[in-house]
Amino acid sequence: MNVAKSGYRVFSANSSAACTELAKKITERLGVELGKSVVYQESNRETRVDVKESVRGQTIFIIQTIPRDVNTAIMELLVMAYALKTSCAKNIIGVIPYFPYSKQCKMRKRGSIVCKLLASMLAKAGLTHIITMDLHQKEIQGFFSFPVDNLRASPFLLQYIQEEIPDYRNAVIVAKSPSAAKRAQSYAERLRLGLAVMHGEAQCSESDMADGRHSPPCVRNTSGHPGLELPLMMAKEKPPITVVGDVGGRIAIIVDDIIDDVEDFVAAAEILKERGAYKIYIMATHGLLSADAPRLIEESAIDEVVVTNTVPHEVQKLQCPKIKTVDVSMILAEAIRRIHNGESMAYLFRNITVDD
Repeated sequence: MNVAKSGYRVFSANSSAACTELAKKITERLGVELGKSVVYQESNRETRVDVKESVRGQTIFIIQTIPRDVNTAIMELLVMAYALKTSCAKNIIGVIPYFPYSKQCKMRKRGSIVCKLLASMLAKAGLTHIITMDLHQKEIQGFFSFPVDNLRASPFLLQYIQEEIPDYRNAVIVAKSPSAAKRAQSYAERLRLGLAVMHGEAQCSESDMADGRHSPPCVRNTSGHPGLELPLMMAKEKPPITVVGDVGGRIAIIVDDIIDDVEDFVAAAEILKERGAYKIYIMATHGLLSADAPRLIEESAIDEVVVTNTVPHEVQKLQCPKIKTVDVSMILAEAIRRIHNGESMAYLFRNITVDD
């Protein structure tokens, strides 16, 4: 394709070479060249972006994968978007496969909804549209003042299960917490498999502190308004960990959207082994795999961790051969092509359920 006449350009906003691999795969599928730009950190750690070609009147796609240095990647994206905006680009569309700060999408005590702040910053920098994948909460789309296409990785993970897991018909889909039950049910229904749900004290609940109900502490205070007495709330007490569903003699496949700190997954794998599961797989869209995750996975009862390439994790794969990667550049490239040509995105969501 003649890039100059195509009417759109694709840029990478990453300064790290490891993070540009996904951008290269996407441009290869599109048959275009990666836009010429330089993104780097100055000696005082300020981010600088130089766009080396004209973008006037063109639609620009910025591909930004998020490495471990999340804040630097965000700053690179913001500076790149603003540089393109001031260079008179017609539309600036961010391709952000893993949207950072997506777990901070609820008010926690006296904290803040950082995901909403980031959405406002991206709009202010000049973005007019975002393509992302498997947002932690689908309601995050409401934080944005412009369109958001939230693609799904489930077709690729389901294909991996069917093609790469021997005897997958003897598997059971496992939700490691009740909050993941809907996603697990969606996988189980499409694979025609059974479902198991884990709950109890071993799971680290994200919803325990989802709002300010525990702040201030729940005690009666008679010094302020003697006539006002609120009901005294009893503290939550989790039951011992329980697996609802039969996993004995089966392959257990745990599904989730993000795998970061793996202690919960390792604990879940141990419980499933005790309940009789003979193989344990973990399927997740975003493999952040922070801290000692590769070592913990290697030493655990987990047989395989399957993640997509929305986040670069080549170093972690070298440390742990149990980590496998599924390429999702195909759907990202097709989304770019359809948006540029003004085609419907419905094809990319065929047979996709709301709970994926």
